[in-house]
Amino acid sequence: MTRRAAVTFAVLCLANTAAAQSTPSSAMTAAEVGAALEAAAAATPDMAVARMVNTDAYRVNVVRRTTPQGAIAHGVGTEVHYIVSGTATLVTGGRLERPAGARAGTPATIADGVPRIVHPGDIVLVPVGTPHWYSRIDEPLTYLEVRFDVKTP
Repeated sequence: MTRRAAVTFAVLCLANTAAAQSTPSSAMTAAEVGAALEAAAAATPDMAVARMVNTDAYRVNVVRRTTPQGAIAHGVGTEVHYIVSGTATLVTGGRLERPAGARAGTPATIADGVPRIVHPGDIVLVPVGTPHWYSRIDEPLTYLEVRFDVKTP
């Protein structure tokens, strides 16, 4: 490696390190999460979302569900759910289904999926394109949701 190439490489590494070190982290206190969930629940009590960070690369939210919503499969973004409180039945896999002749916006369900009961402390990985659905909420469910690679391909 020539001296010029070595110097250029070192400068680029230092610049990259300096940029990484100067980028602030993101944080939400428990009080801020609670306030954001309460504000969201005032508008949509069945599913409240406290948005922490949402970018083209990832999304970080805290979600509180009190009743089941429709099943979904995302075309982009792998999800991780860390269950904070509550219990629910999560169905994954299978295929999305809507009743024949259903109107646009009719919630989907999942046929031939795998149900599992989730509890506080559980972690769920939902790969991109995988149908998923909290089909039953036994106790209001709160979870940390992290989605990666959410940029449209």
